Amino acid sequence: MNKPSMIMTIAVLGGTGKEGKGLAYRWARSGYRVLIGSRSPERAQAAADDLVILLDGKSIVEGTDNKEAARKADIIVVTVPYAAHREILESVREAAQGKLVIDVTVPLVPPRVTKVQMPPAGSAAQEARQVLGENVEVCAAFQNISHELLLNRAPIECDVLVTGTSKEARAETLKLVDAAGLKGWDAGPLENSVVVEGLTSILIHINKQHNATHAGIKISGVP
Repeated sequence: MNKPSMIMTIAVLGGTGKEGKGLAYRWARSGYRVLIGSRSPERAQAAADDLVILLDGKSIVEGTDNKEAARKADIIVVTVPYAAHREILESVREAAQGKLVIDVTVPLVPPRVTKVQMPPAGSAAQEARQVLGENVEVCAAFQNISHELLLNRAPIECDVLVTGTSKEARAETLKLVDAAGLKGWDAGPLENSVVVEGLTSILIHINKQHNATHAGIKISGVP
């Protein structure tokens, strides 16, 4: 994993959930300062305390509410369920201006989570761009990584596709993919996030078919 050249602060909104907590763990282990964001500051701090224990007290992890986490962060990562997606984005819109937002959300619509069901904006990440405005760089990443794999020290044999509003934003996101111990690929403009997010329903279907928990993807044929 690459160590950050300077300590950057990452806010993980929805960080009390499994995916968010797993990503927070990996970034904190890699040397970033991590803020766990939640609607409940108490739950956020409890999750942060759990991670500090897992990391032997050697990392900076704190818990607070979503707005405060977004305000203090250099980079904002959104890991909330799709049902709460728009509400959370609207609540942190002001704090996100001029920053990079990495959206991990997948527009799953229970109970048919094995069926691809994209929102009118095209994807959750494109919806984030509409809500946050043009002064915010938005990337989509980590949708195809099972939370089962993140909250431990073992290597993960899955790749991460990164789409985003600019090449520079994608490059910055790819640094965080590497810091999390994963192989990342620049998958092009944010419009391509429709494919990446849709793959999640396919992977869930494959898991159900084969009684598995962490199907993923690998890019082959590239030197």
